[in-house]
Amino acid sequence: MSLDLWQRGCERLAAELPEQQFNTWIRPLPAADIADAGDDGAVACVHVPNRFKLDWIRSQYARRIESVLTELAGKPVRLELMLAPRELPPARPQNGSVPVRAAALLNAQAWNPSLRVQAPGSEAGAESGAEPTAGRGPSRPDNPAVHARAAAMAGVHLPPAAHTHRLNTALTFDTLVAGRANQMARTAALHVAGAPGVMYNPLFIYGGVGLGKTHLIHAVGNALLRDRPDARVLYLHAEQFISDVVKNYQRKTFDELKAKYHSLDLLLIDDVQFFAGKDRTQEEFFNAFEALLAKRAHIIMTSDTYPKGLVDIDERLTSRFDSGLTVAIEPPELEMRVAILIRKALAEGAEMPEDVAFFIAKNVRANVRELEGALRKVLAYSRFSHKDINIGLAREALKDLLSIQNRQISVENIQKTVADFYKIKVADMYSKKRPASIAKPRQIAMYLAKELTQKSLPEIGELFGGRDHTTVLHAVRKIGGDRTKDTELNQQLHVLEQTLKG
Repeated sequence: MSLDLWQRGCERLAAELPEQQFNTWIRPLPAADIADAGDDGAVACVHVPNRFKLDWIRSQYARRIESVLTELAGKPVRLELMLAPRELPPARPQNGSVPVRAAALLNAQAWNPSLRVQAPGSEAGAESGAEPTAGRGPSRPDNPAVHARAAAMAGVHLPPAAHTHRLNTALTFDTLVAGRANQMARTAALHVAGAPGVMYNPLFIYGGVGLGKTHLIHAVGNALLRDRPDARVLYLHAEQFISDVVKNYQRKTFDELKAKYHSLDLLLIDDVQFFAGKDRTQEEFFNAFEALLAKRAHIIMTSDTYPKGLVDIDERLTSRFDSGLTVAIEPPELEMRVAILIRKALAEGAEMPEDVAFFIAKNVRANVRELEGALRKVLAYSRFSHKDINIGLAREALKDLLSIQNRQISVENIQKTVADFYKIKVADMYSKKRPASIAKPRQIAMYLAKELTQKSLPEIGELFGGRDHTTVLHAVRKIGGDRTKDTELNQQLHVLEQTLKG
């Protein structure tokens, strides 16, 4: 009964909450243990994997969860959030009659838990243990010499700690523009940089292209190396890991692969969605993942979607991706785009007037990379023409971008795109129907028509079934205001804008 109540509650929340919020915070929760409390109703106890998630769910969702469960149960239900107990590390293999090579590996494991023991004839990297959590496994010495001695006993060689991290040293927390769009991800990343291996392990950051995911994970690596120059840190794109697996598979040198990845203190890996359909790569990454978490090393990954949304990736991997903290980076809001432009202009030795930054930011909404491209055009135009930066110069420098937008985007195109996105009929855009499923998409289309075309309010109203300009103004103000508060709506608008701009 309690499981059924929780499932029905989750189904209700999935329908009411923005998809991204539900997938990030509610879907990963284990089923609540619901106990009868007599005259006081019932208590729903939910175990949450870490303090960060517990505090966030308590402050943002607890009241709504209680309300839904109470309504479905027909009696008061109180939500009780508790930290999930940490599991004990798996028992070490018993040292019986093993070959000399395996004995050397067992001895090395005493110093470096990342070095795995394999039975004779087993495939490299095939061993897997129980699911690890942050903080599981024995403590390890931080002295790199100890790691090197342990690895030497196993006949493998570790790379030097320095100069192999592949980090871009210019990408730091100081050069990252903070805003509402990346606030949660940045806060979690700062926690990891200050205490790697302690909490939020693994940290999984997802979002669209050009939103700053790569900058953020480089910032963590650079911060850790600043505090601990001897730390073994490695940044790489998922395709590089795939390439390493292929190379070592061809050469039958999986000890080298393990030495490279299992010995790290911090692994930063971009775009793990590229692992899709590559079974051997997933097997080796699973082994590296297990080994690193067992020795309290930290893993940070990025992706274009949340873990459960990844396709053609083994479920045991996606479940581990989701076992720490999963956070999203949203498209930057207007004020954040303005701040990014001003900051990056200063880095280029130029001063960007605020009104010009607002002009560019209003016309370039997609992501930070497109903002940087527009900024470079404006700065280059200013330098080549020896003119000061103003709105007129920016309009001239970006005339190709602006003309493409104005030429391609029409109110009719907006209506069709929004109707397709929200699965309603185009005719509903100018009909008199008023249910929420139609009224809100219609308001969104009006808002986009005002933002992306040169049409006046009366002209837009006429194209929406002869509506008064005050109706259009209300829609523009409502959607514009909701966008600043509703991250899911903001992301939907971002997707629609990108689609319309081609």
